[in-house]
Amino acid sequence: MRQKVLEVNSVTMQFGGLIAVNDLTLFADQKEIVALIGPNGAGKTTAFNMITGVYKPTSGHIALNKLNITGMRPDRITRLGMARTFQNIRLFKSLPVLDNVVIAQHLRIKSNWLGSTLRLPRYNKENRLMYEHAEHLLEHMGLKDVIHETASSLPYGMQRKLEIARAIATQPVMLLLDEPAAGMNPAESMELTQLIQSVRDEFDLTILLIEHHMDVVMDISDRIYVLDYGNLIAVGTPAEIQANDVVIKAYLGVAEDEA
Repeated sequence: MRQKVLEVNSVTMQFGGLIAVNDLTLFADQKEIVALIGPNGAGKTTAFNMITGVYKPTSGHIALNKLNITGMRPDRITRLGMARTFQNIRLFKSLPVLDNVVIAQHLRIKSNWLGSTLRLPRYNKENRLMYEHAEHLLEHMGLKDVIHETASSLPYGMQRKLEIARAIATQPVMLLLDEPAAGMNPAESMELTQLIQSVRDEFDLTILLIEHHMDVVMDISDRIYVLDYGNLIAVGTPAEIQANDVVIKAYLGVAEDEA
């Protein structure tokens, strides 16, 4: 039996009189790829923000590897092994590609400020290993040839890959991807699907993703959760979700014989 890496139990997020997410329960087992889908405004990104500590849930609790992380600061949650990307790409755009990934590793560095200031041997070794690891990650992401380019100069699809590489550089056990295929054409989406599966296997990751590209969701997911107006309306395998009349009406479109 695989270990549950992420557990979200009866979580609600209320802003004044608005309930953005209502009594959400979901889980992700070790090395699973789980999707969270739903129409715009369904509460998907709010759920991500609660899981990663941006918001403190109004009620319920969230656990990462059995440790209660409800309401923890985002930096503490990252140190415990959770990383995320964003719907709108957030890179250090004026820095080289390589440095974007190196910076993400600083939360794991053991040298103190004095060691880094004086360039002591321990810091020099850690610094060298950070650059080596960053180059390895970028090679895996197909970005080896652009490591010295400025991040803002990369095409959109490469910037998406760089953001994923930077998240993985924090050494997570749980990776949250917020619409990673947004803005991509079908060929790029297919390549991204294969890339997500490969990083899951290469880095032993459990992955939760929000995605509107149904071809990506159906190809990649072990299990799918469907939100509508903040409420969980369905859970199942891709085949079960595709055949679910409630999901078809709420999100995938009205069935042809009902149109």
